[in-house]
Amino acid sequence: MINEIIINDTILPIKDYKQDGKAGKLQISVKFNVSSDQYHDMTTMLYKDKFSIKVPQKNLLFEAKITQYATSITNLYKKEQVGVFKVTFTER
Repeated sequence: MINEIIINDTILPIKDYKQDGKAGKLQISVKFNVSSDQYHDMTTMLYKDKFSIKVPQKNLLFEAKITQYATSITNLYKKEQVGVFKVTFTER
């Protein structure tokens, strides 16, 4: 079971991991928790256009862009809230 990925230089514990190839490009979909304390830093990182994705347990390293993004909660500025982010990264 994959339990973390590295986005740029940020280690991210994940709760779900799916990998496939779509149109000949590597694609991974992950789910992870984001607390109200992490919200600003996490969303700022995810608004970037280019990502270096590492999956240490699969020995993968690739450049990617976000092709799907969703969250279970839209206002994580309230203290002690936790949302689930679902993000799909597709190889560039």
